[in-house]
Amino acid sequence: MKILIVHNSYQQSAGEDVVVAQETRLLERNGHEVGVYKRSNDELDDLSFRQRLGLISRIVSASDTKLDVRNLLRDQKPDVVHVHNTFAMVSPSVYEVCQEENVPVVQTLHNYRLLCPAATLYRDAAPCEECVTHSLLRSVRYGCYRESRMMSGAMALMLKTHRLRQTWNRRIHAYVAISRFVKDKFVQAGFPSSKISVKPNFVDPDPGERSRSGDYALFLGRLSPEKGLSTLLDAWERLPSPVPLLIAGDGPMRHRLEAEVARKGLQRVHFAGQLGRDEVSDVIKKSAFLVVPSMWHEPFGLIVAEAFACGTPVIGAFVGSIQEMLDDQVTGLHFAPGDPDALAKKIAWAWKHPPELAAMGKAARQVYEDRYTANENYQLLVNIYASAINSHAGFKRNRPLRAAA
Repeated sequence: MKILIVHNSYQQSAGEDVVVAQETRLLERNGHEVGVYKRSNDELDDLSFRQRLGLISRIVSASDTKLDVRNLLRDQKPDVVHVHNTFAMVSPSVYEVCQEENVPVVQTLHNYRLLCPAATLYRDAAPCEECVTHSLLRSVRYGCYRESRMMSGAMALMLKTHRLRQTWNRRIHAYVAISRFVKDKFVQAGFPSSKISVKPNFVDPDPGERSRSGDYALFLGRLSPEKGLSTLLDAWERLPSPVPLLIAGDGPMRHRLEAEVARKGLQRVHFAGQLGRDEVSDVIKKSAFLVVPSMWHEPFGLIVAEAFACGTPVIGAFVGSIQEMLDDQVTGLHFAPGDPDALAKKIAWAWKHPPELAAMGKAARQVYEDRYTANENYQLLVNIYASAINSHAGFKRNRPLRAAA
């Protein structure tokens, strides 16, 4: 099968970039011809003043994208185009040109961009779905995207324009939801359930199961408000006896969190900064457990899957996809999101019960082997491609395509 992958990376590396790279390698490893059309929001830094003024229209439609992708389609003749992210340099123009060139499209729903201008369904330290239940103008009122009413308005305009054009319904033939939670949210918003398949992200290469439990608690991720870092530190302040905590990652809250740790005198809390991919598995294996205190509707907890692959249990907020990934008292522990008292109790119990944690780690590893390996993911992915191709009545192909067995 020939696949063209389309992805617009962000200025700061994100989990989506990891997933795109993994899926590309997975397809190539299994003998498929894979082309990649990639743009980056780093290009925004090079735009002239005049080009920046035209950025709002570019978010809606980009002529250079249409030209680039049309040339690739005619040159490579892919069986299917798999789109990951189009914001901001690619733009939804990619769907239009694929329709014009008669090529089916698969779209991964990595976040809530098609429902929410901020892509997070999160506002003022809590989940928010007002743009779904009321109007996209709510995002403009609140300045949800980058705390800017103008930029929020641009995002709302893009979504409204393509809703009117029926882009999401007519030009995309199959959607990949990275969790059941994500699928449910999009179905509730009016997307057709029949077009949305659930295919979680995966961990590859397999880091291998750890040989023994570690000696600290671990947070690993972006240091931003929706990740629940304030709840995490408030919980650490409430612990009856100190527990070492390593906070790995970077983000806009880094300096504020370091100041808060110093102010509260949390001497056993340390910051590791941004880690390389090779270092991630190492710190997970050496931890006693991973803490995921998220406040938002996490679409998929890739870090949870990585912990499971290492045989490390997880203490996670009962929110978003975390609630479906984590089996309470089996692969880890749940707690109410935003409740530092509840989290402190779970941490204290876990720290005093190493045998129970070890059993949870074994169960977590089994879940990884059942759900989050490359082989399992490959079968799901090619089935979705085949479904999109076979359901696209206007697509002319030289050979029949079947779903993988």
